[in-house]
Amino acid sequence: MLADLEALGLLEKIDDHTLAVPRGERTGVVVEPFLSDQWFVDIKPLAEPAIKAVEDGDIEFIPKNAENIYFAWMRNIEDWCISRQLWWGHRIPAWYDAEGNIYVGHSEEEVRQKYSLDTSLTLEQDPDVLDTWFSSALWTFSTLGWPDQTPELETFHSTDIMVTGHDIISLWVSRMIMMTLKFIGEVPFHKVYIHGLVTDAEGQKMSKSKGNGLDPLDIVDGISLDDLVAKRTANMMQPRMAERIEKATRKEYPDGIMAYGTDPLRFTFYAIASRTRTVRFDMKRVEGYRNFCNKLWNAASFVRMHIDGQEADLTSTEVELTPVDEWIISEFQSVTAAVTLAMETYRFDLAAKAIYEFVWDEFCDWYLELSKPILNDADTPAAMRRGTRQTLAQTLEATLRLSHPFLPFLTEELWQQLPVCVRTDSETIMTQPYPVANDDLISAEAQADVAWLKKVVSAVRNIRGEMDISPAKEIPVMFANGSAEDRTRIEKFDLLLKSLIRPEQLIWLEPEDEKPLAATGLVDEMELLVPMAGLIDKEAELARLDKDLEKKSKDKERTAGKLGNPNFVDKAPADVVQKERDKLAELESAIEKLQQQRDSVASM
Repeated sequence: MLADLEALGLLEKIDDHTLAVPRGERTGVVVEPFLSDQWFVDIKPLAEPAIKAVEDGDIEFIPKNAENIYFAWMRNIEDWCISRQLWWGHRIPAWYDAEGNIYVGHSEEEVRQKYSLDTSLTLEQDPDVLDTWFSSALWTFSTLGWPDQTPELETFHSTDIMVTGHDIISLWVSRMIMMTLKFIGEVPFHKVYIHGLVTDAEGQKMSKSKGNGLDPLDIVDGISLDDLVAKRTANMMQPRMAERIEKATRKEYPDGIMAYGTDPLRFTFYAIASRTRTVRFDMKRVEGYRNFCNKLWNAASFVRMHIDGQEADLTSTEVELTPVDEWIISEFQSVTAAVTLAMETYRFDLAAKAIYEFVWDEFCDWYLELSKPILNDADTPAAMRRGTRQTLAQTLEATLRLSHPFLPFLTEELWQQLPVCVRTDSETIMTQPYPVANDDLISAEAQADVAWLKKVVSAVRNIRGEMDISPAKEIPVMFANGSAEDRTRIEKFDLLLKSLIRPEQLIWLEPEDEKPLAATGLVDEMELLVPMAGLIDKEAELARLDKDLEKKSKDKERTAGKLGNPNFVDKAPADVVQKERDKLAELESAIEKLQQQRDSVASM
């Protein structure tokens, strides 16, 4: 070539030129482009009915905006190359003779019969295999016995829902729809639920090359640090990354991964299944939901402690429900409705949130505590005690059924431990009916009463915390500016208030009564007062507050100085700067509250 150019007088100069030479990641061998014949499918005629199926609502994408990915691909679709040069897969059903003639059929025998080929004619099958997505596109019906008209195909096709990620809507979902409409004449599924792609805690896609992937079984069963490092660095396509991956793994998991069990991991995925395109996976979330499982286990233990051996009480019809019993029954109807709606709309994160908040906040933190005085007080009427026992048992049993799809192993175990008179004699919770909300069981009065009770208890506890008063110390509690309804509720919940806030006495102040110097809280329009005189060591409390004020003032000065530095504000990431601004605002608020407390104590 050079000689020809030079002979024609077209060669000006010869220079060395460095080329980017592609190499295989694993072998390092040069990858050279090579033109070859490929098989293509004219896919546009198949795309048209597939587009119409979604437009007409025969197939629904959840969330609906996922349709945009589908339509963008389908309305601009090109011919589909279906041949691949791989060692495995469905081989291209085409044969060639020595002159390059092509014969297509199910087998060589069929080809020879179809084209009347003599047995002496040598045929060679195409060495390529079908594209993986071509084979996968047949999945919904080929797995049910097609092309034979099997009972399974008739019974289970079409299916209800396809669950997948947005990254393969084009590659797989669209092709399943096209192929099924072509060969079966109906849609493959009626709904397509699109979930986010799981990333690590930093938002990075999990991959072998990055070494940030996690095996779910390692979270369920636990794994040592050395075994985790070995697993992440074995059989790498880029061995040079092993050292960096080992260093990052030892930093992130210095003690390896503890065994969290199946249900905490399962619940974590429900809880983070929002409608974002990516889902950040953080091991701290798994730890948090393991604690949630422990909370439910401990609650069940408490309930069993009060119902085991009490079959007579649990089956008696002579019961009296307290407002607290009516309240938790009402709350259960509300959470059942919320979970049902969330599941029907494929918001599993909201369903998990509703179950978590009901179990942790309402059932465990409030109802179990509110039930203790009723069960333990000797003066509680027998019918009322029976009512609370039955409510404890029935609410726990129903909560286990409500939570079962989210926590299958834990709920099965706890359900089996309940008395048969509570759970029926069925072999498994799986065959039990799922709870259905009953609005007739909702008591607005009980909900309002207990909401008031919770505000009073929380207000007193906040005052104890702010004034550093021991929870064990009895304190006088006064009520001022309250309504007649407030006064009635104080009398109604006398037993519970005395048990939960440990008052020295409960005092109702008339409008003409003088208010003492006291820490105060508001419950709607009613004031709640805890007189400070005699409850704290004035000098010691002043010294403590002065120490806190000094520490927070120094923190405020340091943070304000950082924000006053243009180099920091201009060069630091925006989220870091905002974090410092939030910190400064919190410090200013804390200093203001501490100063108010100090002024109150100093005036005693």
